[in-house]
Amino acid sequence: MKIICTNKKATFEYFILDKFEAGIKLKGTEIKSIREGKCNINDAYVIIKDGKVYILNMHIAKYENGNIFNHDELRTRELLLNKHEINKLVSKIKLDGLTIVALKAYFKDALVKIEIALAKGKKTEDKRQSIKERDTNREIQKDLKRRTQY
Repeated sequence: MKIICTNKKATFEYFILDKFEAGIKLKGTEIKSIREGKCNINDAYVIIKDGKVYILNMHIAKYENGNIFNHDELRTRELLLNKHEINKLVSKIKLDGLTIVALKAYFKDALVKIEIALAKGKKTEDKRQSIKERDTNREIQKDLKRRTQY
């Protein structure tokens, strides 16, 4: 599994409750651009419309060697999930007021997959707690590194 891009902001902004692996419908120039590593999902979000799952604002740069049939960089792309998974997502969104965020894009064999997650938004206090935990873990790692050097 080769990770293409990750959404670090998602774990800071949301509590991640449940993860799903989804395929994605791409055009030829999009996959070529992704293989060059020109993909970004930081601003991407997922919607469900008419029983289908779509990812919006996923940026895939134009393929440099493409011709007039090159793709639009921010076009809406369809995600491929089972009907059972889609129904589970719909029920969780409607009943619990959750949202769906994209966490990372990666290659699985020759296919591009997107890891999406059901998430609940954090409040300001929760974000402060996350920052505090991250800082204490960083200090602990520095101390351990310093102790192992002596």
